[in-house]
Amino acid sequence: MLKASSLFSTVLSLLALASTSTAHAQKTPVKNIVLVHGAWVDASGWKPVYDILIKDGYSVSMVQEPLISYDGDVAAARRIIDMQSGPVVLVGHSYGGSVISQAGNDPKVVSLVYVAAHMPDAGESEAADGKKFPSDLAKSMYVKSTPDKFNYLDPSAFPSYFAADLPKAQAVFEAHSQILTAIANFEGIVTKPAWRTKPSWMIVAGSDRVINPDLERWYAARAKSHTTELAGASHSVYESRPKEVAAVIEKAAQEASK
Repeated sequence: MLKASSLFSTVLSLLALASTSTAHAQKTPVKNIVLVHGAWVDASGWKPVYDILIKDGYSVSMVQEPLISYDGDVAAARRIIDMQSGPVVLVGHSYGGSVISQAGNDPKVVSLVYVAAHMPDAGESEAADGKKFPSDLAKSMYVKSTPDKFNYLDPSAFPSYFAADLPKAQAVFEAHSQILTAIANFEGIVTKPAWRTKPSWMIVAGSDRVINPDLERWYAARAKSHTTELAGASHSVYESRPKEVAAVIEKAAQEASK
């Protein structure tokens, strides 16, 4: 028969164990979202998605990539991730997918969302991957370059190739406010793809002319990503279909919170 003191000690130990188990079972809700834009554009294009996420109670930060070097863009993303106070869902559009594949190794990042984005594996670059499934843009002559090796999309072709489902005036404005991007950025090599060890989501833009939708599907299948395809969406899907894009980001955050 246990003495009263021994019984009391045993009860305390059991209560402590139960409390510890409960603490481990409860995950910190994921409320931090970091958005990474692609080449030729800046973070302002995320505003429609930002507005929805903020309204739904998320803390949203956007990375303004210099677009001067791949390593510099990865560093810019890591800088914003480091500023977050808890776990992060990291989101990348287009070239931003190459950036988050590397930057997503930060321990704060719990999941990745690719929005009509590249998703290179170790030793790969988006330039090389793009040759697997050439896009309409890759087959055209509309990507122009400067003498100091930056490139951009011919403004006359920007609306139809990059933003076919945006209001024409908006697409034209974006065509003339492009951020020229170092050509070498597209050849940046991913050394440790975060999607190999962390859950990922892919949004396929069904009418994408900048990245072939078949390449987006191929990336998603290889990574075993949760995949959402938006029929008729252009490469600017994050602007033209913000509700659907925000819903996928929130789903990633909710799954990481379980």
